[in-house]
Amino acid sequence: MNFRQRSDLLELLDEQNIPFADIRQNMVELEFINHNLGGHAITLAGVKKLAGNARQIHVCEIGCGGGDNLAAIVRWGNNKGINITCTGIDIKKECLAVAKQHTTLEGKASWIESDYRQVTFSAKPDILFSSLFCHHFTNEQLVEQLNWMQQNSRQGFFINDLHRHWLAYYSIKLLTALFSKSYLVKNDAPLSVARGFRKTEWKNLLQKAAIPTAKVQWKWAFRHLIHYKKEKAID
Repeated sequence: MNFRQRSDLLELLDEQNIPFADIRQNMVELEFINHNLGGHAITLAGVKKLAGNARQIHVCEIGCGGGDNLAAIVRWGNNKGINITCTGIDIKKECLAVAKQHTTLEGKASWIESDYRQVTFSAKPDILFSSLFCHHFTNEQLVEQLNWMQQNSRQGFFINDLHRHWLAYYSIKLLTALFSKSYLVKNDAPLSVARGFRKTEWKNLLQKAAIPTAKVQWKWAFRHLIHYKKEKAID
């Protein structure tokens, strides 16, 4: 495996007609990984950077998968006395079926089955974000995605995604081989790392998207938090 550049191999989850039971097992295990390897903590750090002192926030996740990130955000808001409403966008109806089972999100979330690029908001969300989503796209597609997130958020956006590194690759490959029951996770988790990014690559993408003021921070375990806050909220 050559870690000097991003892998262009496609993940199994990007294929069509995956059985629902397999997608569900994949979502369950990803939630476990996010919870135990700091993924949710990074997502919450992104929300905190953009929310400020607001007591009411509308948060939207593109590529929301099984909804575990949104559930973590709502739980945090409940603990802090912040009223958080959510929108989850995903192209796979099977992922949204899993997301709708999160009892934390009952009455707090709306769901859109669509390619995010086809979505038009009647009222822009305060915060747009993605988690473990960007590495599914080419660099050219990501420049378009960054522009879309900048244009469709009121306060700004953040991204939680993987740092491409040999130690992260072989560590998750070993862990999933030992403990995962999902063929999707066993294949896609290490491949996701190989499709991930280095800090200089994020800076180049942000420069191409004309968003050079966005910040890129390395986070444990082998992730980056990219966040962009607008000087003034834009409707």
